[in-house]
Amino acid sequence: MPLQSTRGAGSAQGFGFGAGASGLQIDYLIVAGGGGGGGGRGGGGGAGGYRTSFPGGTKLKLIAGSYPVTIGAGGAGGIYPSQTKAVNGTDSIFSTITSTGGGGGGGEYNVPVSSYGFGNPGGSGGAGSSGEAAGTGNTPPVSPPQGNPGGPAATPQPNSGGQGGGGAGESGSTNGPLDGGDGLDNLITGSPFFRGGGGGGAGNCIPGGAGGQGGGANGAPPGQNPADNGPANLGGGGGGGRGTGNRGTGGIGGSGIVIIRAPGLSGPQISVSPGTNTKTTSPAPDGSATILTFTVDGTLTVT
Repeated sequence: MPLQSTRGAGSAQGFGFGAGASGLQIDYLIVAGGGGGGGGRGGGGGAGGYRTSFPGGTKLKLIAGSYPVTIGAGGAGGIYPSQTKAVNGTDSIFSTITSTGGGGGGGEYNVPVSSYGFGNPGGSGGAGSSGEAAGTGNTPPVSPPQGNPGGPAATPQPNSGGQGGGGAGESGSTNGPLDGGDGLDNLITGSPFFRGGGGGGAGNCIPGGAGGQGGGANGAPPGQNPADNGPANLGGGGGGGRGTGNRGTGGIGGSGIVIIRAPGLSGPQISVSPGTNTKTTSPAPDGSATILTFTVDGTLTVT
């Protein structure tokens, strides 16, 4: 697939193809699916990887052709007492840019099967539970980083609670015990909006942690089963499970999103399919760009 990258703001050529192979320089925001929350006093799921060129980053240059777009799904929550491990979210992809799915949260476990307590690595890492380590963020590494680590479980014993999943903007449990890390705000559409929050963890006989700003789901309080799911197309982590007698299921991570910003009012030069995905104009006072939003798998076509 023909694609190049250039750094800095678009030139006058960006307002149309002009002559020859000048192409169309675009900005992107690509958020992967969030990880599922751990089961039974589980850790929150990590947010999906968050990669963007806007503002001031490296633009992509598109020439005529079709470009497939993949939207990452959220991962399933873990289950206790079956000790089913939470699942990572899946990747969102546009051409050469891949954002990695968020890590699943660790869950309660029966000694000595401590592997269920570890948070998974991912775009942002899932939180640890039962005294085990959190998953690392920005895995695999890219620059700028696509996410942050989850929060480690506070008490080194199997019946301790889970912590908050990592968010695009900060590590899990930064804002307080069990809370998911906040996501990031971005103006690529012309209006501010947060995405990529980490899921909140589930404590031991205490309320669940708050999901991070930007789609992170809340951790479950005692008696709630399953935990809260991440909203669609924000890439947030699922909430940690709690249930009754710790027999609980973690929440499902939220699906991801891909947003493309084309300079100028590009008219027929650029389109999206299927119809669930949209082509709009950035709102006033910005009002100077075409916004292509993909909430499901689709195709971007440049003519």
